[in-house]
Amino acid sequence: MVRIEAELFTSVGNDAVVRMPGRRFPGALTQGDSLHILRSDVAEVVEVRERGDLAEVRDCADLLLANLDALLARHEAALGEHEIARPY
Repeated sequence: MVRIEAELFTSVGNDAVVRMPGRRFPGALTQGDSLHILRSDVAEVVEVRERGDLAEVRDCADLLLANLDALLARHEAALGEHEIARPY
């Protein structure tokens, strides 16, 4: 393990916007349990697709997109608050 200093752009929680040393743009740091939930949500989309239930696929995919949109919105808000252009 190596200890470093990083710049924190958001309050601490299940996810944070952090810039690592040597990087131009901040990134999204996600706790392991939250990452596991995200992976489980993707796996659920795949599973219901394999069952052929398109309505359930849509519902699961909509929830997954909403969760990713919230994470992206937090990231973009942090960039805006610190007057950092989006890298995309």
